[in-house]
Amino acid sequence: MSGAPFGARLDGAFAAHGHLCVGIDPHPYLLAEWGLGRDAAGVRDFGLRVVEAAAGRVGIVKPQVAFFESFGSAGFAVLEDVLAAARAAGLLVIGDAKRGDIGSTNDGYAAAWLTAGSPLEVDALTVTAYTGVGALSGLLDTAEAAGKGAFVLSATSNPEARILQTATTDAGENPGRTVARLVADEVAARNTDRTRLGDHGLVLGATQRLEDYGFTSDAGRTLSTTPVLAPGFGFQGAAFSSIPAVFGQLAPNVVVSVSRSVLALGSASPAGAAGLAEAIERESAALGEVLR
Repeated sequence: MSGAPFGARLDGAFAAHGHLCVGIDPHPYLLAEWGLGRDAAGVRDFGLRVVEAAAGRVGIVKPQVAFFESFGSAGFAVLEDVLAAARAAGLLVIGDAKRGDIGSTNDGYAAAWLTAGSPLEVDALTVTAYTGVGALSGLLDTAEAAGKGAFVLSATSNPEARILQTATTDAGENPGRTVARLVADEVAARNTDRTRLGDHGLVLGATQRLEDYGFTSDAGRTLSTTPVLAPGFGFQGAAFSSIPAVFGQLAPNVVVSVSRSVLALGSASPAGAAGLAEAIERESAALGEVLR
C-alpha cells in the first residue's frame, strides 16, 4: 500500500490502529530519566525503543527532528536509523521538522524529506506557511507525486502564536478571515479528491478554542476531508474527552499526538520498555472510546 496516496494510507492507519500518534521526542530530561546518555547514542537508543514499543500498537509515530539535529551530523545519522526502523515496522512517519521558506528552498526540503529512497524519507512533514501557502506548492506537488503529505501549521498550541494567527486579513476572496483560517482554506483547496481523506492537513492545537481562530460552523463542511495533526494532549493539558467539542465535525480526521506523557513512563530497562508499551496500549484504548 506504500504507493497509495498519503490520505488513504492515513485512513488505513486509523482503521487498523486508531488515531493515536506517539511522538519520538528525546528531551534531555527524558534521556536522563531513561538512564541514557545525552548524546547521539542515547538518542538512537531512545528512538529505536519507542519505535519497538509503538509497532503493532499504533499506526503513526512523529519524531521531533530538533532533538536529533541538535547533535549535528551524528544526530541526523541517528534520525535516519530511527526513520528506517519505523518504516520497516509498518508505521506511518510524520517528520516534525516544521520546514518552510520560499519556493526553491521548499523544493530542497521536499527532496530531503518527501522523496522515496531519501535517507530522511517520511510519510508526511510538518511545514510552516509564513511565506504563503502558495510558496509551498512545489513541496506539496512533490509530496503528492510520491504518495506523501504535509501538515501545515494553522492554529498552534503555543500561546505566543495567538496574536498572529487570530489576526484578520482583507486579502483574497473572503476578507475578514483570520490568518489561521486563511491558511486552512488554502491547504484544504489542495485536497481535490473529496471522496477520501486528503493528503495535506493542518496543525490545530487541542488546547485552543478554534472558534477564536476563525474556525466557525462552516469549517466542518469546507475542511471535511482535511487531516488534522493535533498536539497538546497529555503533558500540555488537553484530554481525549475534549476532542468532539474542540474539533467538532473534524474529529474523525484527527491524528492525536501524545509524547511526554507517555514517554515519561518508559526507560532503557526491560521493565521500562514493557511500561512504555503498556502505556501506549492504555492511551490507544482510551482514545478508542472517544474516536471509534
